[in-house]
Amino acid sequence: MKIICIGRNYAAHIEELANERPKDPVVFIKPDSAVLPKDQDFYIPEFTKEVHYEVEVLIRINKVGKHIDRRFAHKYYNEVGLGVDFTARDLQSALKQKGLPWEKAKGFDGSAVIGRWLPKSDFKDLNNLNFTLYKNEELVQKGNTGLMLWNIDELVAYVSTFFTLKKGDILFTGTPAGVGQITTNDYLSGKLEGQELFSLKIK
Repeated sequence: MKIICIGRNYAAHIEELANERPKDPVVFIKPDSAVLPKDQDFYIPEFTKEVHYEVEVLIRINKVGKHIDRRFAHKYYNEVGLGVDFTARDLQSALKQKGLPWEKAKGFDGSAVIGRWLPKSDFKDLNNLNFTLYKNEELVQKGNTGLMLWNIDELVAYVSTFFTLKKGDILFTGTPAGVGQITTNDYLSGKLEGQELFSLKIK
């Protein structure tokens, strides 16, 4: 299993981090060891002093595909979920300044929270999904997939140009505005169309 992540897929998030708007999707990979085990707390790593939450809509690939045409991309997944891309922002900023890859800041152990999955058929329109993240019961992120620069099917087609998609692969589709820092004893919960799909404590 591999975790394929999309960066800078919401205009407001690009603006809040003062990033350049990309011409193509920004793609990076998390290793399978980045997945936070179910029902486990997230422990802030010692190598960073600034971990940010980034809530994202997820899909899980259900069959092998390469060079997938956008018209057929919907056939390659049948589950939708919600997760968090934890980012060591201080480390990422230092790496970006040097023109180096982000993996140390994005792919560390436990950096990928994956909530429970729901059938794609539960939703009328995947391009109009509302999702939210709460920190200590306060709303901190609110997004809608209709605001993506590239929608889910476009992303599936694009990443399949570079990576063969295999059953069980997970695609993180990008985060909306509102990212922020976590601290010890915080409590996060994420909802997709009003259904809570994950919750966890920060240690």
